[in-house]
Amino acid sequence: MIRVLVADDQEPVRTGLRLLLESLPDVEVVGEAADGVEAVRLAQRLRPDVALLDIRMPGLNGIEATALLAGERIAEPIAVVIITTFDLDEYVHGALRAGAKGFLLKEAGPQLIGEAVRAAANGDALISPQITARLLGEFSRPSRRVREPSAPLTAREEDVLALLAIGLTNIEIGERLFLSLGTVKTHIAGVLTKLGVRNRVEAAMWAYESGRVGGDAAGRS
Repeated sequence: MIRVLVADDQEPVRTGLRLLLESLPDVEVVGEAADGVEAVRLAQRLRPDVALLDIRMPGLNGIEATALLAGERIAEPIAVVIITTFDLDEYVHGALRAGAKGFLLKEAGPQLIGEAVRAAANGDALISPQITARLLGEFSRPSRRVREPSAPLTAREEDVLALLAIGLTNIEIGERLFLSLGTVKTHIAGVLTKLGVRNRVEAAMWAYESGRVGGDAAGRS
């Protein structure tokens, strides 16, 4: 059973998310928080598998709470998924840099939210395709300072990275490239190692920042 903490400053939203999550057979909501301070306190005490955080909360916002729960210097990070109304909000981009494993729109259905929670619990990440195209394409501009890979990406790794960056799951990438799930995972592991990043979210951000993927590419998927 995947243990989830839900944090949102609006009680109806928390209730809706709790009911949605508890409708999933493998998810249990172990706590609810109405602000960022309470979210961090509860997460540190309850140690949920996943913390599902709103981006805009009093006390501490989603970015600040994410940094305290999943930042690079946190010895035992908790998987954080941001769920927000603002698909063009630069704060979500900041939350990813703070360590969030994924982000979704609140309008996402049970299937996508369930997939994101499961991915985060397994140490992976899921990016909402809508937000990938509109948020990363808007706020991750090509930069001259992007770190180069430790070794050149192979042609197949480039293909996998491009699809990963526009929000496709491992299964969808495999179907698109006619690869087995195991082969997709192997290519993703190679990409993460060469880029020196922790997860597929950071790999997607690198793809946008390096100019390998842009808004036009995302829109064609």
